[in-house]
Amino acid sequence: MALITRSQTIDRRLEDVFDVVADAGNFAAWNPTIKASRRLDNGELGDGSRFEWQLRGFGNVVQEFEEFERNRRLRIVPKLKTLSGGHRFTFSALGGSTRIDHELEMVPQGVFRLMAPMIARTGRKNLRDTAEALQAFLERTPG
Repeated sequence: MALITRSQTIDRRLEDVFDVVADAGNFAAWNPTIKASRRLDNGELGDGSRFEWQLRGFGNVVQEFEEFERNRRLRIVPKLKTLSGGHRFTFSALGGSTRIDHELEMVPQGVFRLMAPMIARTGRKNLRDTAEALQAFLERTPG
């Protein structure tokens, strides 16, 4: 199992940052690890909201929200047989900026446990790329 953490501060209001992360159907617009993204359901966002991402290295993966607390916390969980875990975002206001604490948990299943070191390495790179792209997107987009 890999648990990868990262913290960052983005020069945007907490509500703006949370809204971009919660718009998981639009992740492909800014996240280099996702080739295409779309929402699979309708209605208000919250626990159980589902999305599909064409994820680099994994293909099409359904993602589901858990721990949805507007402007506080959100966990995005992949629905894969080969890998469990998820990406937890915890948001804190810092005046006009926002701190995000990331926790990426990757637990290979079955025979894929043999690939744990490679999966952890890929996870660290993907988390770094995602955090940097999120910051660049938010800080260049008008508020």
